[in-house]
Amino acid sequence: MTNIATIELNEKELKLSIFKTSNGRYSLIEEKTQPFKIGEEIWTDELLRPKTKTDLVDVLKIYRKMIESYKVQKILAYASNILLKARNYHGFIEEVYNHTGISFSIFDTEEIIKNIYTSVINSIDNSKGYIINIGAYSTNLIKYNRRTILGSSTIGFGAVNLSIDENGNMREYNDMLKLAKEQVGGMEVLSTMEDDSLFVGTGNAFLSFGHIAKKIARYPLDIENNYVVSRNIMSQTIDFIKGIDLDRIKKIKGIAESEASSIGGTLALIQAFYEVLKAKEVTISTANIRDGVMHSNISVPAQEKFNDLLANSIESYLEFNRDEYSINKPVYNMAMTLFKQLKVMHKLPRYYVKPLRIAAQLYNSGRVINFNDNSKYGFTTILYSGICGATHRELLLAAFICLCQNLDDFSPAEWMKYKDIVEEEDLDAVRKLGVIVKLAEALNASKKVVITDLICDILGDSIIMKTVVEGDASFEIMEGMKVAIDYKKVFKKSLQII
Repeated sequence: MTNIATIELNEKELKLSIFKTSNGRYSLIEEKTQPFKIGEEIWTDELLRPKTKTDLVDVLKIYRKMIESYKVQKILAYASNILLKARNYHGFIEEVYNHTGISFSIFDTEEIIKNIYTSVINSIDNSKGYIINIGAYSTNLIKYNRRTILGSSTIGFGAVNLSIDENGNMREYNDMLKLAKEQVGGMEVLSTMEDDSLFVGTGNAFLSFGHIAKKIARYPLDIENNYVVSRNIMSQTIDFIKGIDLDRIKKIKGIAESEASSIGGTLALIQAFYEVLKAKEVTISTANIRDGVMHSNISVPAQEKFNDLLANSIESYLEFNRDEYSINKPVYNMAMTLFKQLKVMHKLPRYYVKPLRIAAQLYNSGRVINFNDNSKYGFTTILYSGICGATHRELLLAAFICLCQNLDDFSPAEWMKYKDIVEEEDLDAVRKLGVIVKLAEALNASKKVVITDLICDILGDSIIMKTVVEGDASFEIMEGMKVAIDYKKVFKKSLQII
């Protein structure tokens, strides 16, 4: 296991992130951010001011000490291409290296697009479509299909410089919208757009917009990645923000002051994309350049990354959260076997396979909080685990499946909180699948794969599970029979394991 640090200098901040890595996967363990309005300085003066340079070097010295304390083996330092517009950027890069030993790379537009794309396809399970990346001073539109970037276009307006005219005055919203639509409409990559295209929005602008949209929609989940904003909610959100003053926007939880000050440009660009693209909805992704850099610098084979995003994401989670006695994989395998064998009884469609995959592999994730009530705490752990490759509904169902390993933990009032996300038939499904996961754990009770397969026979009001074993399975059978009471509650049949 090794530690890697990234240092990002963009238009608004200097950010240090430290990750632990293992087997080509990574997990964030430290993050520090210091605001610097270098974009505003360079845009105005085409220079980095002396005080800004001094302050940046001072902070980087502190970051360097933190990096050493974490025994980091590799530093990936990069800067936004707006730095190239500063006439004194060469001297600044040299000064940083001389004082800290940190060597910065400056990403050009092509590298930014590549890293955004790499991050998106590892955060959202959309096989093809368009990525909209709204930055502070530029905006990218990337067309992709599975593992390939098919084309991209960039305009020289972002949330900040769209908000301000050439004289430094704030533009009226309608003027911003008109300018944004003209720029977006002229993007060459749109000339080959297909009618069924999907759209993914990235960048702090979309994240801030998503925070407010969820409040407008009274959305019950505080999950940023994979949140879908419909055209209707987009319109309601814009109307709401336009009707309140800047001070109130700054007080909205989750909105940084730097984002609030340029909210007009954010709204205009987002509305322009919805209207020009005729988008019914946009899926928000937490993808960013940093994660693209990390994905490009660790060694998990690309084939593995792209083939099954959910499987790769779960494995990344387990890489840093399971112990040496883990039986997550055997429990998952047994749960899938039970799902197939009991299909005649549970009568659930394939849609529920993905939630079951998550719940079965993270069945004991709540133990890090409380061992005895792990299914209860597993609900929250799964819901906010950062697992990618599943919709919010699928994550929510997986959390409830984990909870229903103990049917007494299920609360109808808690279920009703999410009535706008879950479907009526989901209630029966999570109870049945919760019992299946509980039974799968029991059939691996000795933490060894003793039961290799099952054959189920239905006889009237009973079901007989015949075990195929390699060794003595008496302990597994004894533990499995403890689930018989819950089994009868949800499946309405008696259980016998032999």
